[in-house]
Amino acid sequence: MTKEEAIRTLEELGSAQCSCAKKLEDKFSGKDGKRHIVICGGTGCMSSNSKEIMHRFEELIAEKGLQDKVTVNLVGCFGFCSKGPFVKIFPEDTLYTEVKVADAERIIDEDIIGGKIVEGLLYVDPATKEKVTRQDDINFYKKQMRIALYGCGTINPEDLDESLGYGGYEALKRALSMTPEQVIEEVSASGLRGRGGAGFPTGTKWKFAAAQKSEEKYIICNGDEGDPGAFMDRSILEGNPVAVIEGMAIAAYAIGAHQGYFYIRAEYPIACERIKIAIRELTERGLLGDNILGTGFSFRVGLRYGAGAFVCGEETALLNSIEGKRGMPRPKPPFPAVSGLFGKPTVINNVETLASLPYIFRVGAAEYAKIGTENSKGTKVFALGGKVNNVGLVEVPMGTTLRTLIYDIGGGIPNGKEFLAIQTGGPSGGCLTKDELDVAIDYQSLQKAGSMMGSGGAIVMDEDNCMVDVAKFYMEFIRDESCGKCTPCRIGTKRLLEILTKITQGRGEMSDLDDLETLASATASGALCGLGQTAANPILSTLRKFRPVYERHILEKKCDAGVCKDLISFVINPDKCKKCSMCARNCPVDAIHGEVGKVPYVIDTKKCIKCGTCVTVCKFGAVSKE
Repeated sequence: MTKEEAIRTLEELGSAQCSCAKKLEDKFSGKDGKRHIVICGGTGCMSSNSKEIMHRFEELIAEKGLQDKVTVNLVGCFGFCSKGPFVKIFPEDTLYTEVKVADAERIIDEDIIGGKIVEGLLYVDPATKEKVTRQDDINFYKKQMRIALYGCGTINPEDLDESLGYGGYEALKRALSMTPEQVIEEVSASGLRGRGGAGFPTGTKWKFAAAQKSEEKYIICNGDEGDPGAFMDRSILEGNPVAVIEGMAIAAYAIGAHQGYFYIRAEYPIACERIKIAIRELTERGLLGDNILGTGFSFRVGLRYGAGAFVCGEETALLNSIEGKRGMPRPKPPFPAVSGLFGKPTVINNVETLASLPYIFRVGAAEYAKIGTENSKGTKVFALGGKVNNVGLVEVPMGTTLRTLIYDIGGGIPNGKEFLAIQTGGPSGGCLTKDELDVAIDYQSLQKAGSMMGSGGAIVMDEDNCMVDVAKFYMEFIRDESCGKCTPCRIGTKRLLEILTKITQGRGEMSDLDDLETLASATASGALCGLGQTAANPILSTLRKFRPVYERHILEKKCDAGVCKDLISFVINPDKCKKCSMCARNCPVDAIHGEVGKVPYVIDTKKCIKCGTCVTVCKFGAVSKE
């Protein structure tokens, strides 16, 4: 089937899907008589030369005359980012990790030609020390369930045939056989809630928009993912863009919209490019545009770039940005479902929400509702990062505990360090400690524990983190990202940061803790949008859970983690000093003095800028922080 062949009816779609599914199954099973090399094409692996690895494979295949026997292409994110770049070989399903460009020839010679697994590139289980051949046998993947991430790491996101063969447009086909009211009821029955942070019931939002009388309505996919350390939406867009477009089409049919827009920050060039490719291919094949599949339903999709402002993740600021205005929030009501883009009824769903819809319509709302907890159905994607062994993209059923996320999937804390906290919900969330490790991941449980689901950022911290510094980091981010429209956020975040800075510099007073709480409450109650209303959450959370740490910063002028520069000093233990002068020779401000081979070296604390170079270069552990 060529890309120029339009699919005009539901019957033709079914035939095309069967043909594509057969081709894909033959690829996975080896019935086509070929070996297939797939390489992670997510942003993380692309930055580690995965595209160069692919080009090297192409060169080797041509040099060795294997063009009729071997194929190679990029797929979406495998998720296990700390072990990438990944290369997988079908039909054996062999997974190679941490592959470098130089390894391509070895894989071709030993595996593709020689038929032997390259043992040195296999994943090694840190607990058993055994080499693992298949992806599904790695602990990182065992407790995951891919719904929103369906197809990521398996199909070529730039090949529409592979998307159709992997279930693409099955959901829309079913939705178009229902009435719009039935589609909304199906979504409501599934229990799907918005994955962008607020957790508002998706079916309810659609019902509001569907009830509005208007010739024009809009669907917007919010891909403006701005939380520090978050990359869930980006990875979905990169790995299976057709699924997100299919979700938009279902939403459009349900509310009576005929135009959709992706709003994606321009910092995601790979995601943007793959969305454009998917839109073009779907349009060429008749799966976007007028009279889709002969049903009378018409739907078009456009792409708008965000400039990287965190506040534009807020839905009304996003609307202003698409309209060409400054990205600043609007007062609500009216809500976008009543008066949104260009004053017309608009539904804004985030990427993960839309990517979950195809699964719901493939298996049915009742089956989807079996996953998760009573009030939090389905799965949630997390960008698991920070002080954890297995950094990456994780999708787990709602109800999974934080302990499972951090220790079973994440592999625990590196270097035998003690777990300190996990920040969920990004800048709007809060930290949870070891006392909450058995809290279930769902909307109510996380909120009750003092945090929130948010869009899915999960940053793990260990004993070397200072929680006052963590609160300061998030407040610096929020201060910088405040649009300035309302005084409580514009001024409140600045004053909160000033107090935190004062504490970390050793100038804090106990009254500052009361001031933080008072100002945090005023900022939250007076701010116009969710950014300002939740701005102080990291401060309030760390104050509740780590108040003694704040007090030691103030009363003892001490940072236990040795992070706050103004509260630490570097010293050289004369008994350990080998008088080698390495520290003095590398000190950028000439603050270390001694005599080679004769007099132990000492640090002039008045000149020291606390850069830590002396600690790094000393091979004998003579330099320490105190």
